[in-house]
Amino acid sequence: MSESYEKEIVQQITRNLLGIQLLRLIQAQPLWGYKIKKEMEAKFNVKIRHGALYPTLISMERRGFLKSEKQKQAGRTRKVYSVTQKGKEYLEMYYGILKEQIDLKDIK
Repeated sequence: MSESYEKEIVQQITRNLLGIQLLRLIQAQPLWGYKIKKEMEAKFNVKIRHGALYPTLISMERRGFLKSEKQKQAGRTRKVYSVTQKGKEYLEMYYGILKEQIDLKDIK
């Protein structure tokens, strides 16, 4: 039973915090769309549709959290995303707020 809860919680977090999860993945290493999609499936066990992935990437790039660069690899041109300083600061703020929420003592 706990295994099914774990899977459900991870999927819910990933769906609700898609931008955060994308920043986390891309911060580890620059990635392109297809690779991001495959990494999301492998690491978070969540299938992400192109209709959710690309608009989120575009929005995050517009907000200055990501930057992209076209790179040729194996005869193909790929748009490779990397996290900007602003994106790193956003993640740090997210982690700080999450820790505060988890550590709230007035709820207990």
